[in-house]
Amino acid sequence: MDCYLIRETLIPCELRDLRGAGVPYVAVMTREEWSEHRDSFDMGIDIEVDTASIGETQALVNWDSLTGTLSIPDREDISGPRTALAFALDEKGVVLIDGSGRASDCVRKLSGTKKWRLPSLERFLYDCLEFVICRDLRLLEGMEARLNALEEDILNQRVRAYPAALNDIRGDLLDLRVHYEQLIDLGQELEENENGFFKEENLRYFRLFTERVTRLQDTVSGMREYCGQLRDLMQTQLDVRQNKIMTVLTVITTIFMPLTLIAGWYGMNFKYMPELEWRYSYPALIVISTAIVAACLWWFKKKKWL
Repeated sequence: MDCYLIRETLIPCELRDLRGAGVPYVAVMTREEWSEHRDSFDMGIDIEVDTASIGETQALVNWDSLTGTLSIPDREDISGPRTALAFALDEKGVVLIDGSGRASDCVRKLSGTKKWRLPSLERFLYDCLEFVICRDLRLLEGMEARLNALEEDILNQRVRAYPAALNDIRGDLLDLRVHYEQLIDLGQELEENENGFFKEENLRYFRLFTERVTRLQDTVSGMREYCGQLRDLMQTQLDVRQNKIMTVLTVITTIFMPLTLIAGWYGMNFKYMPELEWRYSYPALIVISTAIVAACLWWFKKKKWL
């Protein structure tokens, strides 16, 4: 369990120091520690937290507290396992319930890097939420660079089949879009301040967070449309390639149709076919067949079918 007082920086303290401190606090603990010490926070709630069952980010307003969950995708493997944690807060402070250690890492980092001119619970919550999305702009820029590279490969016909990477990126963008929608809902719920836990002048922090996540969501939506355009472009390239193959096969079939007719005609072997006895029949047939092939090729090139 890690406990901090929110002053100009986060000041480590003991659990017993939280009561009567006169400043907001932060406590990070496991599910077992929460079950053991929840009465110490006097929040008037009785929630059982199972981080393994947390599947979404949301906030729930209670009579004298606000609880919720966070489901955070791993930015290295967005479609993989997520970090899940729960929180409970009132006007006195916030308790983060986490079994993965992600919340502890976040709070320790904030304690070593943040110094606030106007410390408050709202500013701490804002910085925690910012920690969740702090690398997302760079992540999206990397995805966009991969999409640009795919587009160049498709246009230069270096891709012979539908790229699996495009489906992977589309799936990651879908997961991020859902994640951002839930974060926006969380930010709006905090800004609503239904229980009056937060100071009116500090609600701007939640509004700033919501606006930033909204911009990220807009970027994701634009990139999903880009993926759709690349998919259509790839399908067009495959259709063009297939049409070229069909054109070649059609030309070959058309060229050999008259030759097939000649072969069928003289393959009947009627007794009174004078050409069969003619001395120059074979050379003449070679010349005629060659002339037919040459005439067909000349005609197809003239019509730009080849």
